[in-house]
Amino acid sequence: MKSKITLQLVKTCLCLSIGLVFCSIAQAQGMDSVERGRLKDMLGTLKKDIKNNYYDPNFHGIDLDKRFKEAEEKLGKASTTGQAEGVIAQVFMDFNDSHLFFLPPPATLAVEYGWRMQAIGDKIYITKVKPGSDAAAQGVKPGDQILAVNNFPVSRKELWKVNYYYNVLSRRDKLVLSLLSPGQEKPRDVVLKAELKKLQKTLTFTTYYRFGEGFYNEENDKHRWAVSDQVTIWKMPDFEFDPDVVDSYVGRAKGSGTLIIDLRGNGGGYVKTMEALVGNVIDHDVTISQEVGRKKTEPSKSKSKGKSAYSGKLIVLIDSDSGSAAEVFAKVIQLEKRGIVLGDVSAGAVMTSRRFDEEHGDDNVVLYGASIPIADVIMADGKSLEHVGVTPDELIVPTAADMAAGRDPVLARALELAGGKISPDDIAKMYKYYW
Repeated sequence: MKSKITLQLVKTCLCLSIGLVFCSIAQAQGMDSVERGRLKDMLGTLKKDIKNNYYDPNFHGIDLDKRFKEAEEKLGKASTTGQAEGVIAQVFMDFNDSHLFFLPPPATLAVEYGWRMQAIGDKIYITKVKPGSDAAAQGVKPGDQILAVNNFPVSRKELWKVNYYYNVLSRRDKLVLSLLSPGQEKPRDVVLKAELKKLQKTLTFTTYYRFGEGFYNEENDKHRWAVSDQVTIWKMPDFEFDPDVVDSYVGRAKGSGTLIIDLRGNGGGYVKTMEALVGNVIDHDVTISQEVGRKKTEPSKSKSKGKSAYSGKLIVLIDSDSGSAAEVFAKVIQLEKRGIVLGDVSAGAVMTSRRFDEEHGDDNVVLYGASIPIADVIMADGKSLEHVGVTPDELIVPTAADMAAGRDPVLARALELAGGKISPDDIAKMYKYYW
């Protein structure tokens, strides 16, 4: 279990019963009685974890005993390990809670699909294509709208389930996408091959559960900056860093009249880090939120740096992948009327969650676990952001043509409001994606 409490969106199926339908390319092996027994033991342990820790003791009206009994019966019929793990995952999916999901035993096979997708407005688009990939060879480009993945329609609401299914639970050597390109009237289906790579046999959850893990470049997790006399842009990948360094990070902007904090793609992170950032940009103490769960907790508060806090113009950028702590920060800026928020509606995935790591066996230890939300987060206005998200002060949604041309209308508007300029080369370097 992580020692630090996090507010973090975990990008993780479509509205389908995954239990007995598909299995991963790495999990097609059959099961013997020992393996079946192991999976049933795992199911029982996970039930206890949910029963003892889920923030809603009524489980949203779900009959927990009945649901897990049905899952155990399905495990008795599953013919492969992949199918059995799908049964377990479906129990979690039935809650429709983006912070509640099964962490299956780490596989030894990594997959890189060669493209990335994101919800832009209410549609799903290709946002990046890896040079030299099969997707690039077949003419897939940013700005192509994804209508379906393997014949299942995709939507903003269900995208986290698609990500979870094909990147964690059931990795594939190829996927079929139904695409609609800018200017085209009819969609086309393309079969895209993935790159596969064998991984070390022993993996931790922190290094395993990423999009395209094994091919992932850590450069994408670094904080990036572009600074001029008029404006400083801070591209913050997440809030998973030491709160003690927030002062120095914000200090980089002290000579600029405007600070643009780009939280697009920021899935959240440590609560204390978010509180420290609030204290560095607001000149008074702030009560941020209150956790509502089984246990009584103290409100989340931010101690201001007072006169040392950054006092210039503040602009915050968000999108559909801005989750949890990133959403909370943006909402605080709105409620305190401290700055302006630009971009797309955020993820609406704001829960305080913990990861419960479990293991089975003595000699051959199998790692598995679950992410479980332990509290809902109620903002200072008495409202929850879960399933709602933060609506920007200015809703700016890139068009398919913008994406195809590499234009960033959100950043362009932020720089316009800032009244400053950043060189195109600095911007290109700052937003480079590393494959």
